[in-house]
Amino acid sequence: MDRERLLISERIEEITMMCARENPVYEQISSYSIALYALGCFDSPDLMSFQDVDAQGAAAILRDAFTEIKPEELPSEYNIRDYRDQYLVVIGDPLFPEHFAVLTDTGKQRPYFSKLRYFGAGFDTLPELITEFSGEGRCTDIHFFRKNRVAAKPPVSNGKIYIVKNDGSYLSLDN
Repeated sequence: MDRERLLISERIEEITMMCARENPVYEQISSYSIALYALGCFDSPDLMSFQDVDAQGAAAILRDAFTEIKPEELPSEYNIRDYRDQYLVVIGDPLFPEHFAVLTDTGKQRPYFSKLRYFGAGFDTLPELITEFSGEGRCTDIHFFRKNRVAAKPPVSNGKIYIVKNDGSYLSLDN
């Protein structure tokens, strides 16, 4: 598992601890922010240090950082920890989204991770998400997106790790 996939797993665990469905401490954070934070779209060290985004801001990030795909293009056996690609489900018009959910593991009964409006974060099936957002005269359009891959940092920018020994000598390892 590479560094980015490990960070995604850690962010999902962090969100689950902070915004659990049973006791959502940070219930005011939008579903957009939770999904985008889980996928690493914010340059912030933790859940509490990024600016929450509204539907308009989420639509702008969606337009710039994701590409819409057909449902058939989703992998049938997918685990976010094993694949480089990351997928987002958008409920509603992508220009005015209602909800974002992250596809995490198609092998699980509830493969989509998101934060519901009156509840905390957790895992759901696609039909459960559709049911949640089909009431109150809301749109039930479903769109699937793949996160665009960003170019890898050049090796020079990754830095080095130095191990200093007791005798003052050191080893230099590439990171």
